[in-house]
Amino acid sequence: MNLKYPVTLEASPEGGYFIEIEDLPWCYSQGETVEEAIEMIEESRRLWLESAYEDGIDIPLPRNLEQYSGKFNVRVPKDLHRKLDRLAKRQGVSLNQFLVSTLSEAVGRKGAEKGKASGKR
Repeated sequence: MNLKYPVTLEASPEGGYFIEIEDLPWCYSQGETVEEAIEMIEESRRLWLESAYEDGIDIPLPRNLEQYSGKFNVRVPKDLHRKLDRLAKRQGVSLNQFLVSTLSEAVGRKGAEKGKASGKR
């Protein structure tokens, strides 16, 4: 099976790299170098797909990254909207820039927590 799955590669604070295929649950690996991490995830992908096939588990198709436009709507309480706008102005940036930065930081922290909780590095 020659499906091309996108991977997520993150540098570990302790050194090395963590890599995963989000479309395949629990399919992740690590390596000391980027090249090693990529080699390791290819092996993990192969084993994951073989096991799923042998066990009769549905194999998900790779997601289409083009489906994400970079835009989405969020409804928030008026008071939160006001507070976010005030924080953005204090930092001298637009509300959009402030939200992108804040969301990026939160996602980074969640990724680090996920790695620590599962013993990944």
